[in-house]
Amino acid sequence: MKNHPWKKKSTTLLLLLSLLTIALLLLGLSQNKLVLITTTTSESDHHHRHKPSEVEEDSCLGRYIYIHNLPSRFNIDILQDCERVSRPNDKISMCKYVENFGFGPPISELNGDRVYSPSWYGTNQFMLEVIFHEKMKRYECLTRNSSLASAIFVPYYAGLDFRRNIRRRNVAERDAAGKELFKWLKKQPQWKAVLGQDHFLVTGRISRDFRRNSDNNSGWGTNLMLLPESHNLSFLTIERSPASHNEFAIPYPTYFHPTSAVEILTWQDKIKLATRPVLFSFAGAQRPSRSRNGLVRTQVILQCKSSFKNCRFLDCDVKANSCDNPISLMKLFESSVFCLQPPGDSLTRRSIFDSILAGCIPVFFNLGSAYKQYIWHIPSNYSEYSVYIPVKELRTGGKNKIENILRGIPNEKIVGMRENIIKLVPKIVYTKPNRQKPDEEALEDAFDVAVKGVVERIEGVRRKNQD
Repeated sequence: MKNHPWKKKSTTLLLLLSLLTIALLLLGLSQNKLVLITTTTSESDHHHRHKPSEVEEDSCLGRYIYIHNLPSRFNIDILQDCERVSRPNDKISMCKYVENFGFGPPISELNGDRVYSPSWYGTNQFMLEVIFHEKMKRYECLTRNSSLASAIFVPYYAGLDFRRNIRRRNVAERDAAGKELFKWLKKQPQWKAVLGQDHFLVTGRISRDFRRNSDNNSGWGTNLMLLPESHNLSFLTIERSPASHNEFAIPYPTYFHPTSAVEILTWQDKIKLATRPVLFSFAGAQRPSRSRNGLVRTQVILQCKSSFKNCRFLDCDVKANSCDNPISLMKLFESSVFCLQPPGDSLTRRSIFDSILAGCIPVFFNLGSAYKQYIWHIPSNYSEYSVYIPVKELRTGGKNKIENILRGIPNEKIVGMRENIIKLVPKIVYTKPNRQKPDEEALEDAFDVAVKGVVERIEGVRRKNQD
């Protein structure tokens, strides 16, 4: 058979078409395989990308706090009724102290003194409830899911409410708000879970003001801390009852509310270099000598006066001395080596923290004035940063006993004590709620230490219940 040219061309064409089909098929398989590989890789990357977030440690785990949204009568209404919170002998209306997150008016407004930075305020010692609440509103580990919370905050301004009703003769009227508070709390699912054992409340007054144990109208204070429901709460207060298992003392507010760690460090550097020509000082007023605390204070004042060349006494009974003036007090403490801290109306004093802030070594006459109180904020090795003079020694040691004891402390010991006191400054000040807090900042303020303490306490209660 003859090979015709068209047949050769046809065969060649078919061969080319077959090769093209095979090439296209292989290309298709290759593309499908490529798509499969790409898809698998993408899914693998996706899983890897999310894996770290699944196992990454939550920095707020174990620190979440839920805030109860209380009816306004327990906080906001009290502030709006600030004129009733004020008392006749108050030199400044409590309405002024409510300003600036509860810090009160800037010192420049009170004195025209600009030696101190804008972070200094004329803060009232009873404003802790407002200060703490304002800081808690901006706490970095707040949660709206109460089941995640390690602790639940009850923002009732018990101390200011007490002050507002202090002149009420009828104790039932004074006690009413506390009973209403627990009536409201007991209806909340958060309370029902563990009967309030994970709840905490902050008061800006001493424990004794909420422990009236009689229904006598002449009795002092309210019965808030004695109500059955109160036994489950944790109370943070400026002075705890030594016999109480659920009260924890935290620092009184000072006048300094810095915005950053840098500002705290700058202040610490300043007081390290302060010239201190006064050996010891005392700022305070006389107390009735019929009480034990009054007798101690009388003895302290007498000894300060007898050592007039080495002790400076700022008598707060003399109006001209203006003991409410932050500048007067801070300048006295900054110029003193030691600051005397006898009990007053109660065992503790706001002056303890003002003296620490000034780098002045505190001198105590009762173990309950600080050592048995502020266990979260000041160290237990109290001889490293303070002086303790027992009352018995004070009474029997002669009129210059305090001066003799303080003079007997070696200078190198004094330098070390002052350094230790200055190290405490960050932990006893309440910084501004909107303070600059970069990731690398390690300084905890009084609020941070208190929150950490109460969360650990509540966690301990949980573990005990589980056991």
